[in-house]
Amino acid sequence: MRKLLLPIILLFLEVLQSYFATGQSLRYSTGMPYLNLSAYSTKQTDPFSFTGNQAALAKTNSAGVGIYGERRFLLAENSLFGIAATVPTKLGNFGLQVNYAGFQNFNEQKAGLAYGKSLGDKVDIGIQFNYYGYKIPAYQNGSSVNFEGGAIFHFSEKLNVGLHVYNPVGGTIDKTNNEKLAAVYKFGLGYDASEDFYVSTEIVKEEDQPINVTGGFQYRFKQQFFTRAGFRSDNNTGYAGVGFLYNKLRIDVAASFHPQLGVSPALLLIYNFKEMSK
Repeated sequence: MRKLLLPIILLFLEVLQSYFATGQSLRYSTGMPYLNLSAYSTKQTDPFSFTGNQAALAKTNSAGVGIYGERRFLLAENSLFGIAATVPTKLGNFGLQVNYAGFQNFNEQKAGLAYGKSLGDKVDIGIQFNYYGYKIPAYQNGSSVNFEGGAIFHFSEKLNVGLHVYNPVGGTIDKTNNEKLAAVYKFGLGYDASEDFYVSTEIVKEEDQPINVTGGFQYRFKQQFFTRAGFRSDNNTGYAGVGFLYNKLRIDVAASFHPQLGVSPALLLIYNFKEMSK
């Protein structure tokens, strides 16, 4: 019982801090950088890449769908689930994102529709429109419609640099308390050293929060096996995972580690359909 007491108290304080801050902060999954890692790669893209920067959709050449589940700090009430799907077309590429975090007495939802397109060989752009909401039956509910978007610049075949902004114009979630969703600005860089090795980093500035730096790498050590690992500086969290490819199916087993709250195990399933000709 004592082992569970500290995580519960810290989680409760985290929720209070988020709700009474000037800008309502999305409680991102501690392993979310694991999903966003390939946003700035031209060789390692997957259905979740665009969730880090919608411009990554422009390099999608096959339809795909991914499902992600994470038990944050091993607490069922703090679980997170995500779905992402991509569809390339002759008019540009589309993406769908759905996230759910929490449990019956406290949860958050996000649903977004994204679009990405290349503006030549050197620049890709993308935009996404979202519905965000939270529910606390014993307290109150809130929701907001917002947008995010980004651009990726291809300085060479290996080096990609991007900018991303989330909710830059604000917007009220709860009109009673004048609560709003925070704005987030990101600068990212990715380097495809080879077909098998990729490294990336991001500088993230969320409204009313200190600067956060994330980074990671992906290495394919066998034709069907690869590993990912990285970190985020705002809460000193590290993450790692291994993936297995079988035909068009990809399975990742991953985990992140918080120095006070412990381990958050996760499972990722991705299925890529046949490449489409544009």
